[in-house]
Amino acid sequence: MRNKTLQRSSRHRAPALGVLVAGLAVIAGSAVWLVLNGGIDVRYSADHAGTVPMWHRWIPALAGLVLLRLVPPRAAPVDDAPTGRGVHVQAVVLLVSAVLFAVTLRLAGGGEPAHTLLKLILLLAVPALLFWLSRRSATDREPVRERHAAWHRYGPVVPVAAWLALTYTGPLAVPPSDYAAGVGLVTLLVTVGVVFVVNSLLEEVFYRRWLQSRWEEILGLWPAIVLASLLWAAWHVGIQGTGHLSADLSSAFVNQGVQGLFLGYLWSRYRLMWPILVVHGAMNAAPILLGML
Repeated sequence: MRNKTLQRSSRHRAPALGVLVAGLAVIAGSAVWLVLNGGIDVRYSADHAGTVPMWHRWIPALAGLVLLRLVPPRAAPVDDAPTGRGVHVQAVVLLVSAVLFAVTLRLAGGGEPAHTLLKLILLLAVPALLFWLSRRSATDREPVRERHAAWHRYGPVVPVAAWLALTYTGPLAVPPSDYAAGVGLVTLLVTVGVVFVVNSLLEEVFYRRWLQSRWEEILGLWPAIVLASLLWAAWHVGIQGTGHLSADLSSAFVNQGVQGLFLGYLWSRYRLMWPILVVHGAMNAAPILLGML
C-alpha cells in the first residue's frame, strides 16, 4: 500500500520537493530570525506568558524522531485517506479550512468563544460535510483496514515515553502551571476533559488523520508532514501571539512546527491515534497536573 502511495505521489515530485524545501526553510528561517532579533525564547502555553529556550522544545521532538526510525513500524501501515480523484478535492478543502482557521482566529483576537466556535466550524463541521458529500458521489474505494500484532500496536511506547521524559523531567522540563491551585477539583477535571476533546482530539484528527493523510497521497510522506505541521503551528499565533506578526509566526514555527514534525511522523509511522493523543494531551494537561505535585 505504501508503494502505491509513492507511485501516486511521483506525479507530483516537483511540487512535493518544493513544499518540503520551502517548509523546512520556513522553520530554519524562523529560528534564524529569532536569534538575530534576540528572541531565542518561545511561549509554550496560551495560559500565560512564560517562555523556554526554543531548543528545549527541539531536543525532545528530535529524540522522538530518531527513536521512531529505530522502533519497527506496523507491518503494513494502513492508508486512512481515500484513493482516486476524491482525495485531491478533500485535500484542498481541508487545506483551505486550515488556512481560514489560522487567519480568522487571529483576526478575531484568539479569545473565547471565537476560538472554540471557529474550530468546531472549520475543523469539524466543514470536514464532516465534505466527507458526507464525498461518500454520496464518489466511487473511490475505501481504505483497507487490517489487524496487527500487539508489538506493532504498542511499539510507539518507546518514542512517546522518551518525548514525555525529556519534555517534563530534567533540565529541559517545561515549568509546571499553577492553574490547579486556583480552581476546584470539578472545574479542573471539566477543564482538562474539554481541552482534551476540543484541542488534542479534534486537532489530531483534523491535522494528522485527515489533512496529512490526504496530502501524503498527493505529495508523499515528508512534504505532507511538513505542510500539516506548519498549518497546525500557524493557528497558535491567534492564541499565543503578542501582536508582532513576524515574531509570533517565527515562534510558532520553531515551537509547534517542530513538535508537529514529531506528531506527523508518529502518525505516519504507525497510523495509530493513541500515541499522538498522548503526546498532544500531555502538551495541554501535563504542566497543570505537574503543578499539583
